[in-house]
Amino acid sequence: MRVLAVADSDSYLKWAACLLGDLPAGCVTELVVVRTPIAPSAEQIAAAVEGRPAPPVLSARSLRRVAERTRPDVILVACTGPVVDVLVAEVLDGLRPRPVFVSGLPGISVPATDKAWLFRSGCDLFVVHSQREVAEFSAVAARLGGGGAVGLARLPFLRPASSGTVFEAPPRGGRRVVFATQAKVPRERGNRERILHVLARLAADRPDLDVVVKLRALEDEQQTHKERHHYQKLWRDLGEPGRVEFATGSMHDHLTKAAGFVTVSSTAALEAIALGVPSLVLSDFGVNAEMINVVFEGSGLLGTLDDLAAGDFRAASPTWCAANYFHPAERSDWTSLLDGLVTSRPTPARSLLDGPEHAAARRRARLRVEVPPQMLRVGYRAKRRVRRYLKALT
Repeated sequence: MRVLAVADSDSYLKWAACLLGDLPAGCVTELVVVRTPIAPSAEQIAAAVEGRPAPPVLSARSLRRVAERTRPDVILVACTGPVVDVLVAEVLDGLRPRPVFVSGLPGISVPATDKAWLFRSGCDLFVVHSQREVAEFSAVAARLGGGGAVGLARLPFLRPASSGTVFEAPPRGGRRVVFATQAKVPRERGNRERILHVLARLAADRPDLDVVVKLRALEDEQQTHKERHHYQKLWRDLGEPGRVEFATGSMHDHLTKAAGFVTVSSTAALEAIALGVPSLVLSDFGVNAEMINVVFEGSGLLGTLDDLAAGDFRAASPTWCAANYFHPAERSDWTSLLDGLVTSRPTPARSLLDGPEHAAARRRARLRVEVPPQMLRVGYRAKRRVRRYLKALT
């Protein structure tokens, strides 16, 4: 089986690289990055692929040529929703033989949203990471139609559990408190400043602990979601005294040295659970879909900034773990579903975004993968230059 994987951002690239590692021995795989305004930097690429050769960053036209040359059986479209749609519906449309298109979401996806399904409804297999997510997206699929099968995978960094057992994490210790940032939440500057003030207070009150703000990206790097108020810049603006450190790099490396972990909403909370790091998910800003933390209800991890100031970190509920992301490894079925699709070549999935009412949105999405990012950022005569560029492509 030949598999071509294409990613458009740092988090999707890491996810794609790990999914390729799940494939059976003998599969021939190739990993590339499609050039968009959120394409990862060279440093982000190296961190995401962890020892694999750095994938090339390609234009949409070059991606099409690679697909035509290699004739993959499967194309894993590990991208943000609008990019998935335009790649499958336009850039990679008409390949012969038609590959099986696979997509999905790289982290926590509760609650399931119609929009996530709509953008990926042209794909034959949709991959998520918990039995709860499979049930929720299957219900969305039954209601909206379109799309293909919903498959289950393990999140890449979670240790496989033995058959029939609840996940048990090995005990670990350290002297570091790790705060994992999230680009989208909390949205308000003031709420982010509140978090920094409490982290500074914790660092002052507990000289035995090193307080680390683990960044997804540096200020000048792109990431999957735009971060309006970058924590490192806020810290400089606040002029807050204290021993708070800002760091990038491997979350795993930070957590193996951690005595506690805190976040507002981050998949890294699951990695902390897996490594036995006592954790805290802040509920001060609400527990709802907007804050991307509904999934942690019932986990035993929800707490407040006051709890953080007191260093009150907790262990996750084993019952919650069993239902959310820590299922036995043999229940993951995405590779067997993929093998069946490649073998049987069923009728291709039907995108719910086909039709004239979505044409304008697709044209805007295509700009993200057709036009060099520097052209999108040009202010003077930008529209005219973009039009000339697109005309030259046709």
